[in-house]
Amino acid sequence: MFLKYHGLQRDPFGDTPNPDFLYFSSSHREALAALLCGVELGRGFLALIAPPGMGKTTLLFKLMRHLRSSTRIVFLFHTQCNSREFMRLLLNELGWEIDQNADLATIVDQFNSYVLQEYRAGRRVVIIVDEAQNLDSSVLETVRLLSDFETPQTKLLQIILAGQPELADKLASPELRQLRQRISTFCSLTPLSNEQTGRYIRHRLRVAGCSGTLFSAQAQEAVAQLSKGIPRNINNLCSNSLALCCAMRQNTITATMVREVAGDFDLTKFLSNGQETSIHPDVSGAPALENKLPNPEALRSMTPAEALSYMRLVTTNLKTMPD
Repeated sequence: MFLKYHGLQRDPFGDTPNPDFLYFSSSHREALAALLCGVELGRGFLALIAPPGMGKTTLLFKLMRHLRSSTRIVFLFHTQCNSREFMRLLLNELGWEIDQNADLATIVDQFNSYVLQEYRAGRRVVIIVDEAQNLDSSVLETVRLLSDFETPQTKLLQIILAGQPELADKLASPELRQLRQRISTFCSLTPLSNEQTGRYIRHRLRVAGCSGTLFSAQAQEAVAQLSKGIPRNINNLCSNSLALCCAMRQNTITATMVREVAGDFDLTKFLSNGQETSIHPDVSGAPALENKLPNPEALRSMTPAEALSYMRLVTTNLKTMPD
């Protein structure tokens, strides 16, 4: 509903890792360039490590888009598994049927045969493991052994490990010393600055078909401060602010709307010990309640996020009404 209201063709702040919406901050641009270069030069192991919500998966999807014309890519994100399960997932993604009773050594041999077949056909094989921090150390050791597939001239396989800082903790352990030594490139992503956050918001709105500016300068600054420059936080704040703005029948998102939405993410008011948040929305100067209410037809077509915004709006106004 709020997409049509704001004249948007797509959801600009959705939670799917759509590479069309990737905003290139300096760290995102450097990370993508480093990964592309590492693959092109056949460096073997590469690593992308960043806190949650920084856009790692979106960046990886962008990387795959660059490589797909000349590379056989396997993207794995099921990382709560043992070594045998990992290799079975790997070959299944490649379209190979595996005997249910095959042991790990047999599966690894079959994978080696596949990699050689692709090499002779002139195609690279790149394995991308997302959420790699969840891999057990024994599985990471199995992944290391895959890098032994090589000729005297070149690596037959490129492996990208992407994960949260816990991945760095694992790689720093003595038992994974050999794997760490084989990683030729480490990339990271950093939070967006206040200025970059504003550009991020405007970029995603433009990709979604917005021809104007829906967020005031003050609202963009509020998003930057409250999100701490983390893209996932920015998306959550902006998406809910769009829904609230639609429910209030306004044309521009204000800093007050952003702060009100941010209050909904404060979990202290839901804690079982009865603690409450000290955040209270500022409703001074707000239009009268009857001017904000959508018509019955609009109510029926609301998304869950819009319905939540509407409920919050009604509750806020009821609190400010005289007894």
